[in-house]
Amino acid sequence: MATVETITVGVDEGGMRLDRWFKLHYPGLGFVQLQKLLRSGQVRLDGKRVDASDRIGVGQMVRVPPLAVDARIDTRKPEDRPEKPNDGDATFIRSILLYEDDDVMVLNKPAGLDVQGGSGLTRHVDKMLEALVDKRGNVPRLVHRIDRETSGCLVIAKRRQIAGKLTAAFRARSARKTYWALVAGVPKPAQGRISTFLARGEEEEGDRMVIASHGDEGASHAVSYYAVVDHAGQTLAWLSMKPVTGRTHQLRAHAAHIGHPIIGDPKYFQKQNWDLPGGMQNRLHLLARRIVIPHPNGGLIDVTAPLPAHMLQSWNLLGFDASQYDPTDDLETE
Repeated sequence: MATVETITVGVDEGGMRLDRWFKLHYPGLGFVQLQKLLRSGQVRLDGKRVDASDRIGVGQMVRVPPLAVDARIDTRKPEDRPEKPNDGDATFIRSILLYEDDDVMVLNKPAGLDVQGGSGLTRHVDKMLEALVDKRGNVPRLVHRIDRETSGCLVIAKRRQIAGKLTAAFRARSARKTYWALVAGVPKPAQGRISTFLARGEEEEGDRMVIASHGDEGASHAVSYYAVVDHAGQTLAWLSMKPVTGRTHQLRAHAAHIGHPIIGDPKYFQKQNWDLPGGMQNRLHLLARRIVIPHPNGGLIDVTAPLPAHMLQSWNLLGFDASQYDPTDDLETE
């Protein structure tokens, strides 16, 4: 016989709308039925009346009146239910894991894979993460992004609350990101700071960021540090780069701005009469090499990604040693 239940809001459910909470625990309970229970006061939160749109907090007590047995069963028609997770997507995400604990994952995103969807895009990391939904309905969430053709470290939160804390760390610039790039020429000085304003280009340049002036519409301040790790004559240089801010295409635009665009960059490499050295692939040579970020539950997450195949091929061709010390560890940042 059904009885009144009092259920404690779990750690992973804090901040959730009450109607979403019921949909998670009682998928067979329709919205109209829930509204009737709320209006009559049969559903309460900490003994008080509540609305479907109210947010619930961790540790609060939800009074649930006697419900039909099938309230816990999803009675929607198959065509009205969400798509089942794709096992292949789950397997793929697991195959590119660099780090995982109960709260966080760091993926080694391959070049050519979009982080988020867009016009006509059906395969991207954000969609694939749906395959890792847990029993409570938590779907891992993006907390930052890297460009489609950039490979390397991508941080993922396993739950909403963890995502909020990690996002706050990125906003507060508590996350330290190191990128490796192969650029045309050798920057002078060997270590430096790049500070500009960046804005989205107009019309035909709409998919590129351009150097702007303070006060220009849509202009945002962008700061990056770079250091030359090694070079091949005066033709190519391996840079370690650290973005202080996180603007779209920031490192790519900054490298081009100082006259040393990143090899294989289809948007920003505009050097005339410049030929790609033999044996190198004309693909973007930019790697999100390392991420260091405070863990939401204390301590630090410190993860490094390996060179992707096309960059490793170039490193071997040029005789660069990827195990070398990264000199930008000594650079001061804002």
